[in-house]
Amino acid sequence: MIDFNYETEFKIENEEAIATWISSVISEEGYKLEEINYVFCDDEYLHKLNVEFLDHDTLTDVISFDYSMGKLVQGDIFISVERVEDNAKDFKVDFNSELNRVIVHGVLHYCGYKDKTENDAQIMREKEEYYLAKVK
Repeated sequence: MIDFNYETEFKIENEEAIATWISSVISEEGYKLEEINYVFCDDEYLHKLNVEFLDHDTLTDVISFDYSMGKLVQGDIFISVERVEDNAKDFKVDFNSELNRVIVHGVLHYCGYKDKTENDAQIMREKEEYYLAKVK
C-alpha cells in the first residue's frame, strides 16, 4: 500500500498513477511492496526531522526512513515541496519531473541503492532516469 500525506497545501493530482508507477518500480527491482507513506511538507518541517533524527543542520529535498525487511519494502518518505520547487529551477526542469525524481529516489534507497560515493550516486542517477522514462 502507498499512502500520500500532506503537511502543506500541496497535493499530488495523480496519486493513483504515481502509486501504480512506484509499485512497478519495486516489482521490477525484485522487491515486494509492504507499505510506503509519502509525507509532503515544507522546508521547516523537513529541516526539523533532518536535525532531530539525522543530526544534519541542512535543508534537503527528501528523507527516507527505511523499515524494510529483506525483500519487503516499507518506510516513510518525507519530501519538501519547497526544495523540489527550488531544485527544479536550479536544474532547469519542470516541477513534476523533479518531484517524480525525488519520489523514486526514496524508493530506490529501499531497493538497496546508495548515493554516498560518486560511483553509487551515478548508478542511482541512472536508475532514476530509467524509471522516470516509465512514469505516466
